[in-house]
Amino acid sequence: MSTTNRRKFLRGGAIAAAVAAPAAAQDKPTKRVLNRRGNNDKGPPLFNSTVAYGNLLFIAGVGAHYEGDIKAHTKTVLDSIKKQLEDAGSSMEKCLKCNVYLNDLKDYAGMNEVFKGAFGPEPPVRTTIAAAGGIPGNSLVEIDVIAYI
Repeated sequence: MSTTNRRKFLRGGAIAAAVAAPAAAQDKPTKRVLNRRGNNDKGPPLFNSTVAYGNLLFIAGVGAHYEGDIKAHTKTVLDSIKKQLEDAGSSMEKCLKCNVYLNDLKDYAGMNEVFKGAFGPEPPVRTTIAAAGGIPGNSLVEIDVIAYI
């Protein structure tokens, strides 16, 4: 094949690939519930704890509902999130967004001690707030994440 023909061939392949890409983009992602929570015999569940949409993974807030300090609660929550991510085919390193809810803002430094490095060398975007009125179930921290699979 001559150089000119090869160039035409490659350009034609690139065009075909570019035309095919929008067709693939038109495939609609589907919602997959991976873990239900808040089951109720009298109707739909209150919420789902893990939902995938396309290659995105949404994990609902995880708390630590036992007596303990902020460091123990944060470790428990991060361990639980890590397990949920891995069960769904993702990982801590694939987290894109993280929301941290603290029962009391005075626990910010202690939470950060445990949090630092948990998501690998490039942590996700994060928002941290103190929850007015506390966190349900007496947890000192609750964390939710968005990741990719």
